[in-house]
Amino acid sequence: MKISFKNIFTEKRQILRLLSFLVADAILIVLSVFLSFLVRFEGQIPFRYLLNIEGIISLSLIITLPIFYFSKLYYFSWIYVSTEELVSLMKATGLSFLILTASFFVLKDHPIFSGFPRSTLFITYFFVFILTGGVRFAKRIYLQIFPTKKRGAEKTLIVGAGDAGEQILRNILSSRPNQFLPIGFVDDHPAKQGIIIHGLKVLGKIDDIPKVVKENKVEGLIIAIPSGTSQIIRKAVEKGRDAGLRKIKIIPPIDEVLAGRVTLGVLKEVEMEDLLGREPVSLDQKSIEDFIRNKTVLVTGAAGSIGSELCRQITKFDPSILILLDQDETGIFNISEELEDKFPRLNKVSVVADIRDEEKINRIFQEFHPQVVFHAAAYKHVPLMEKHPDEAIKNNVLGTEVLTKAALKNGTEKFIFISTDKAVNPSSIMGATKRLGEMICQAWNQKNHTKFISVRFGNVLNSRGSVIPIFREKIKKREPIEVTHPEMKRFFMTTPEACLLVMQAGAMGQGGEVFVLDMGNPIKIVDLARELIRLSGLEPDKDVPIVFTQPRPGEKIFEEILTAEEGTITTQNQKIFMAKLSNINQEKLNAGLDKLEKLAHNGEKEMIIKTLKELIPNYRNVQ
Repeated sequence: MKISFKNIFTEKRQILRLLSFLVADAILIVLSVFLSFLVRFEGQIPFRYLLNIEGIISLSLIITLPIFYFSKLYYFSWIYVSTEELVSLMKATGLSFLILTASFFVLKDHPIFSGFPRSTLFITYFFVFILTGGVRFAKRIYLQIFPTKKRGAEKTLIVGAGDAGEQILRNILSSRPNQFLPIGFVDDHPAKQGIIIHGLKVLGKIDDIPKVVKENKVEGLIIAIPSGTSQIIRKAVEKGRDAGLRKIKIIPPIDEVLAGRVTLGVLKEVEMEDLLGREPVSLDQKSIEDFIRNKTVLVTGAAGSIGSELCRQITKFDPSILILLDQDETGIFNISEELEDKFPRLNKVSVVADIRDEEKINRIFQEFHPQVVFHAAAYKHVPLMEKHPDEAIKNNVLGTEVLTKAALKNGTEKFIFISTDKAVNPSSIMGATKRLGEMICQAWNQKNHTKFISVRFGNVLNSRGSVIPIFREKIKKREPIEVTHPEMKRFFMTTPEACLLVMQAGAMGQGGEVFVLDMGNPIKIVDLARELIRLSGLEPDKDVPIVFTQPRPGEKIFEEILTAEEGTITTQNQKIFMAKLSNINQEKLNAGLDKLEKLAHNGEKEMIIKTLKELIPNYRNVQ
């Protein structure tokens, strides 16, 4: 048998710690009894009460120490002791006092327990509470009165004087050594101006950061507003930068804290998601749970940014089987290992397959009979698809057709197609193929009981091949960042937000809808580039130049979410709208798909574009 000396040593330390606390409390209880009699008799204890004192001490030790033990008063940290431990101590001493008092009433005829003032019992437990509490809080009180200043610690200002700010300050004060030396708070709440938290004052509002930094020679900023909007966070960051600060950290958003992924004490660098993030997503958890729980769910493109996040979110709603399908074997391996590690009880199947392989797709559907399909597999890079329209047709259109037919044939309940804002008035091959995918889902929805639903959204922050990772790589190498046009704008959304809303739309959908996610306000790409440069501690156009090029084939200056003639219908979720779409001519669509299949296999680029224009009147190919 393998013996761990480290574990033995740890256990011995814990036993010694427990014994030392028990001995300390025993001494304090004895002292409390003597003090109570001294107070009661004004410093002169009559000799006849010594026998009573012995009895009270014996009974107090027998009653109090076990109650303290079972109240877990010997398992706290000296440094992190808080009001919770104080309340526990109050309850334990109160219970001990009640039991001791009851015991004296039962044993009142015994000479040891009779003939003395009963007020000494109350005074005894007053002293027990004060002395045992004092011992427990002594280290924390000492650290706050005499804080250890680490040489080289950064003078730090905390933004947010709420619960999160208080917890961050408490963690800093109790951690030794620590790189931060907090000097105060700033908070926009009028009622918090001038208040003192753990000895530090609220020195002003967020707008006052430059002034506070200058007066106190502040070196760093901690933003402690986990539920704050991106506007507030952006304002704090900008004021910090105006004050010349380069060391700006932030605590995690509240949804990550509530999900248990991180704690409030974890600080991270400010990222793009913090500045461009939107309001928290409001979800009907019950409807998503009913939609997913105990269902066989298939995710195509499971190795991609959207597909892999869908798998993570779906897992939380307890599917009976989760099927991960992608042609990227490394990506499938990675997401499978991640899910195995985080959700060991998940019943999952990993499949390496191409959605264009009709025979294999049919075999998968026949074997597992997925009840819910999230179709996220697609070619998405606009310039590449302009060069290879045949591949865009094969994957984004014919692959979608293969999956929809398999779903129809095998009784799938719901099929959710992940679309894009580029499907609106498409100017690219990629956008046109995604619009065609929406049209297939609309037309196929009329076939039988399978409900086909499409969901449109814009760019996803930090997705593979998206603009942010590309810009970060350029910044790292100090290479010029290329932006297509000064006015180019895009809608952005975080990956978890997009996936949760896709699941909500899937749960809401009754078939044939094209849902549109509220993407907030579009962001200028040039502003995005500048912000990323600043987040790297550099200056735009000084350390990293920004240069403007011309729009690439298929690119728009500004993406739309709806065509002018479509319009939207509101739904029960304020972040999800439904597009009003015209009916699909199924005969024309089928003929067009047959034609596109032949053209794609022959690689006839011009004819592919012509056929797409026939099927999608709003398609305007931009070269």
